[in-house]
Amino acid sequence: MSLTQHPAGLKLRYSPAPISCALFLTLAFAACARSSAEKPATSAPTTQSFAAPRISPDDAPLSPEKTGGFDAARAYAHVEKQVAFGPRPPESASIRRTQEYLRSELTSYGCQVDEDNFSAQTPLGAMAMKNIIAKVPGSGDSVILLLTHYDTLRKEKFVGANDAASSTGVMLEMARLLCGKKRSVAVWIAFLDGEEAQVRWTDTDSVYGSRQLAAKLALSGELKRIKAVVLADIVGQRDLKLKRESDSTPWLTDLVWSTADRLGYSSVFVNDRIAMQDDHLPFLRRNVPAVDLIAGDYVGRPPWHTTDDTLDKISPRSLGIVGHVLVESVAALDKKFR
Repeated sequence: MSLTQHPAGLKLRYSPAPISCALFLTLAFAACARSSAEKPATSAPTTQSFAAPRISPDDAPLSPEKTGGFDAARAYAHVEKQVAFGPRPPESASIRRTQEYLRSELTSYGCQVDEDNFSAQTPLGAMAMKNIIAKVPGSGDSVILLLTHYDTLRKEKFVGANDAASSTGVMLEMARLLCGKKRSVAVWIAFLDGEEAQVRWTDTDSVYGSRQLAAKLALSGELKRIKAVVLADIVGQRDLKLKRESDSTPWLTDLVWSTADRLGYSSVFVNDRIAMQDDHLPFLRRNVPAVDLIAGDYVGRPPWHTTDDTLDKISPRSLGIVGHVLVESVAALDKKFR
């Protein structure tokens, strides 16, 4: 993603404080059989337990009973797993392990999983990339599309805990909640490759997976089924602040932000504005309503795009807040388009 400059200059940015690891939080899970951290990436049963993250009490997640069933500890464990794979740029061994992990998790939840292998023309030459889409069918024709990217910046030792293992962890937990449930409006959750620039961010060296997905849906005629696109990217740090992204569709932004306000998260979903270039733009350019949930102030200063974007920067509480808002926003969109 890239920060867009306005006539008034760049938006102010902040850097989250480091998470204290002096205290340990024990998170209990009922009916859990084993720890995913002890299993290979391709082993992922439908029901599994996760090791308790070492976090400060201030970053402790809200219980699933308070977040519409969204389990922030599970989302955090998905972040931890991705970080453990190491740097994940396109065509790397680590991104292939990540793809196996995503496929295995989604299948274990009962999701229909589609994969789109495509060749992207980059400044470094043609690169093999893969979009992975979990599809939750609906009784009608309408589709709500959720997006995240799972690749990382092409930089040595960059593990991308926040950018964007955080949003990928959130979307995996969304898939666990949604797959196998009867719905009136279908939900597709797309895990996109190649969001990051391979050399330098330009219109042609960025958002490869999103451009591919939008073009493929347009070619098949399915794009007209997409009623709303909700993108999450960089949503995991403590003291999270999500500003209204100025290019995002106003009515859809209002729906998400009013949902957050109703849930008591107005201090996280704030009403300031920021402009970002991100995976939602290929859909906006094709006149599909889209909104970007991104901590824009995180972009442009450390630890963004530095080797300090590590697991200790991630707050399970922030993941839970974003997940809760997504759960309720999907419900509101389902009601709107059923």
